[in-house]
Amino acid sequence: MWFFARDPVRDFPFELSPELPEGGPPGPWVLHRGRKKATGSPVSIFVYDVKPGVEEQTQVAKAAFKRLKTLRHPNILAYIDGLETDRCLHIVTEAVTPLGAYLKARAEAGDLRELELSWGLHQIVKALSFLVNDCSLIHNNVCMAAVFVDRAGEWKLGGLDYMYSAQGNGGGPPRKGIPELEQYDPPELADGSGRAVREKWSADMWRLGCLIWEVFNGPLPRAAALRNPGKIPKSLVPHYCELVGANPKVRPNPARFLQNCRAPGGFMNNRFVETNLFLEEIQIKEPAEKQKFFQELSKSLDSFPEDFCRHKVLPQLLTAFEFGSAGAVVLTPLFKVGKFLGAAEYQRKIIPVVVKMFSSTDRAMRIRLLQQMEQFIQYLDEPTVNTQIFPHVVHGFLDTNPAIREQTVKSMLLLAPKLNETNLNVELMKHFARLQAKDEQGPIRCNTTVCLGKIGSYLSAGTRHRVLTSAFSRATKDPFAPSRVAGVLGFAATHNLYSMTDCAHKILPVLCSLTVDPERSVRDQAFKAIRSFLSKLESVSEDPTQLAEAEKDVHAASSPGMGGAAASWAGWAVTGVSSLTSKLIRAHPTAAPAETNVPQRPVPEGLPAPAPAPVPATPTTSGHWETQESKDAEEDSTAGDRWDDEDWGSLEQEAESVLAQQDNWSTGGQASWAGQTSNPGHKSQESDWSSWEAEDAWEQGWQEPSPPEPPPEGTRLASEYNWGGPEPSDKGDPFAALSVRREAGAQPRRDSWGDDNWEGLEAESRQAKAELARKKREERRREMEAKRAEKKTAKGPMKLGTRKLD
Repeated sequence: MWFFARDPVRDFPFELSPELPEGGPPGPWVLHRGRKKATGSPVSIFVYDVKPGVEEQTQVAKAAFKRLKTLRHPNILAYIDGLETDRCLHIVTEAVTPLGAYLKARAEAGDLRELELSWGLHQIVKALSFLVNDCSLIHNNVCMAAVFVDRAGEWKLGGLDYMYSAQGNGGGPPRKGIPELEQYDPPELADGSGRAVREKWSADMWRLGCLIWEVFNGPLPRAAALRNPGKIPKSLVPHYCELVGANPKVRPNPARFLQNCRAPGGFMNNRFVETNLFLEEIQIKEPAEKQKFFQELSKSLDSFPEDFCRHKVLPQLLTAFEFGSAGAVVLTPLFKVGKFLGAAEYQRKIIPVVVKMFSSTDRAMRIRLLQQMEQFIQYLDEPTVNTQIFPHVVHGFLDTNPAIREQTVKSMLLLAPKLNETNLNVELMKHFARLQAKDEQGPIRCNTTVCLGKIGSYLSAGTRHRVLTSAFSRATKDPFAPSRVAGVLGFAATHNLYSMTDCAHKILPVLCSLTVDPERSVRDQAFKAIRSFLSKLESVSEDPTQLAEAEKDVHAASSPGMGGAAASWAGWAVTGVSSLTSKLIRAHPTAAPAETNVPQRPVPEGLPAPAPAPVPATPTTSGHWETQESKDAEEDSTAGDRWDDEDWGSLEQEAESVLAQQDNWSTGGQASWAGQTSNPGHKSQESDWSSWEAEDAWEQGWQEPSPPEPPPEGTRLASEYNWGGPEPSDKGDPFAALSVRREAGAQPRRDSWGDDNWEGLEAESRQAKAELARKKREERRREMEAKRAEKKTAKGPMKLGTRKLD
């Protein structure tokens, strides 16, 4: 029987890579890149080949193998595995790069920063302090070749070949025999008399001074070059001079050197070092300290190295969310760091956390997720959006906080392309119908109309035909002037989605009624839209062959490409109008309101009509609409009352400060509305609003929201404040008197096409069936009661003690 000896190198769980990293350490060790066979994770492998005749050097290599295996410190090269045979020594460590090669690559990329160098030197000094003060060991080989950098940019101290004990129980320092390393020895070692009095750390601190010189100036040509600091920062020069002083007795202890450099104005007293020190001790920090740290972290991330953010900050952020109580404060720095990740890494690390965050009931977290959705929406696939994110997002439509409702509406611009048929054409449309018809905040109703116009191309052909005309028509009757403008612009932006018959019978009658609107901005946009639709109808009338081309998108399936035309038709409404809600939140109920500039309903003849609030809107930029009205757009661009140019503030910033309060934000608006109804001067406006809502209900049988609590006295509607427009003019609006007839009518006239019901015939059919079933049950119950009464009357009451016979 034959026995074959197994090769330990072949069975080693790590394999070598043939190339060598630039700047490998001098001496017998050769640095290889490698990977773990089982997982493929990268590692570094130091290889020493045993050769005959160099027994002393082999003993030094074996001593280094033993030292690295037993020493554990965050700033010392981390040992993973090792292999010792008669032919070679293998030391496997974390994946690192020699410091010389790392600095050269960073300098060539122009990305080497002083902050990074300050933290790297801090780590090396801290490692020396651990060896000298805690372990009583002298490193005896501090130089550029003994320092390595991991993937996070952390500096690690290696090169433990010539280490010896400071207590002298292991003999003196081993002989190096390598000229490249001996040039870093302090001058007192060259004095054979031994008369120099020195501390145990004196030699290593001299070598630290040499390392500092090389970090800022390049390779050290000779010891005499240390006299010139060169490019060493001025804040570090005094401490550097202490290290390379001729008197070894005055060289500071490593711990003392760190303390000096961390003093106010010191080289290591900066935000980057403080951030790293906090991350090293984050597990023992108080929750309040963690909250403050994460809040301030995002401001500093732009100045931090990318590798540091990816490999050190990101794991701490994920851990803080997963196992800590950091909450919403980790979102901003998390998404900021996520920009440095590739698509696959982002999908693996960030997306699972984001999906979990959407299920949170924390309002602050929900609104921050909605605000920053643009940063991660591209990494979400459609199944994840429809099954794990959208069901949680839609709860925001019902939230009592108007800021959350508004951000939820805005988020639909990003989610709509990824929603399936049911979520987009059924669920989302139900919520949009309720918001546009019943939300007490005018800006939210306006933004709902804007969002619907932008996502209209993603809807199915049937939904577009049933919803768009009805929704935009309803918006044109909103008492909030910007909502009426949004309705007109919605028609113009989606003009390619309507048949010629709908344009003539449904859209133009609605637009014509707005030509006498009290607000000039509404009238201006209505005239533009009318001219555009008339031009389209006229071109088809002159050349009927163009009908197919003009209606090619009417029955087409939903397509992302169709939404490009409406991409920016009313961007002002999403950004500028949203701040109206912010102003409503900021306004104190008891504070004196600003001069009102409400889009008033017409007053009786003989009285001066109030000047309308200027609410200009940007012209649409959609296809034929853009080319037809380019001249009018130029006129609008010179108008002074533009919403875009106003400093509206930030709804999100104001909302975050009040999210923790338990007050119902909606009570303010509802209370204001209740107060207005009790005022005779506002009776006409309230009646118009009620008739507008009753006339064009998108849905039938939806549950009405519970009535809010009574409002604080003096609360006003968002539409009644002067939001930064010019002072009202004393001159009445000649068009205002023309619309008195709108109020004079006893009953609002129904639209002739009668397709205001968004849920269509199916909902009516379901209601009819339910009503019929209820009537049948009621008739059956009455029949059974009548039969029982007849039997009781015929037989009479049963006597006590008698037995009923069959």
